[in-house]
Amino acid sequence: MPLKLLKRKLKTLKNPAYNEQRLNPNINSYRKAANQGDAEAQFNLGLTYKEGQEVQQDNKMAAKWYQKAAQQDHITAQFNLGLLYQDGKGVEQDFASAVKWYQKAAQQGHITAQFNLGLLYQDRKGVEQDFASAVKWYQKAAEQDHITAQFNLGLLYQDGKGIRQNKTNAKEWYGRACDGGLQLGCDSYRELNEQGY
Repeated sequence: MPLKLLKRKLKTLKNPAYNEQRLNPNINSYRKAANQGDAEAQFNLGLTYKEGQEVQQDNKMAAKWYQKAAQQDHITAQFNLGLLYQDGKGVEQDFASAVKWYQKAAQQGHITAQFNLGLLYQDRKGVEQDFASAVKWYQKAAEQDHITAQFNLGLLYQDGKGIRQNKTNAKEWYGRACDGGLQLGCDSYRELNEQGY
């Protein structure tokens, strides 16, 4: 192979766009649809970059595309963008922004967004500590069988934080978490049962 041709081939191989296309043939179709405002394509492009699915993993690019889809009410993009803000991946860590995006996803019924909101309200991250709001969001997730939300709701009932103390209700939520396979729920249920609740 002549040197000139070899140099041209090496230059092509070093081009990130060439490598993305070669590694992930869907990237161009995602990008084209995403640039035309298709929220699902924007989400898929974000996910492709977040997971490094046959492209260079890039949380900044993931955040960029999740943001575009999230602004169009794409529920999973909203949740994933909240995660990036909570963890400080691809964006500066910002719990208030995490709360904002979780809130949007949670209001559309996203179970894990509801649970995460409960945690942020309980732990005073991005919002003022508000046990009543933690109870509200845990309740929504718990009713959809999120076992850790069920357990945390049991804790709040047992301690009377954000809701009137009620160990019978705490025991019920612990029991549901136990039924879901959470050993802590089983242990807490047994403890309250031994106390006569």
